[in-house]
Amino acid sequence: MEDAAGRPGQRIDRWLWCARFSKSRSLAVALVQSGRLRVNGARISKASRNVHPGDILTFPLGPYIRVIEVMSLGLRRGPASEAQTLYRDLEPPAPSGKPTATGEPAAGRPPGTGRPTKRERRQTDALKEGD
Repeated sequence: MEDAAGRPGQRIDRWLWCARFSKSRSLAVALVQSGRLRVNGARISKASRNVHPGDILTFPLGPYIRVIEVMSLGLRRGPASEAQTLYRDLEPPAPSGKPTATGEPAAGRPPGTGRPTKRERRQTDALKEGD
């Protein structure tokens, strides 16, 4: 589809589906209608809004706020490698809480709290048998 200026465009819900940001078109429509998606800084709430190459999209996806630039329009929902060519990630997601290469443990609960480890359980069983 083309807009009034003659630029090629595509519905935002279809583009989100083709770029694999949503599992279905209806989930993409729900994301747009929630009012949390912005196109070039303007909040939109209609799934029929066209996006064009060069548009900047900002929307929440899981625990992250995604900021992406539309590079091209999707013709079909193909494999993930094809979908990644449709956009450029302007702000990659923050690293997860997994241990780093330096060997630092992930931030979790303090040791000694919560469910006992196997070693602690064996120690407790040994104390109970001693009585």
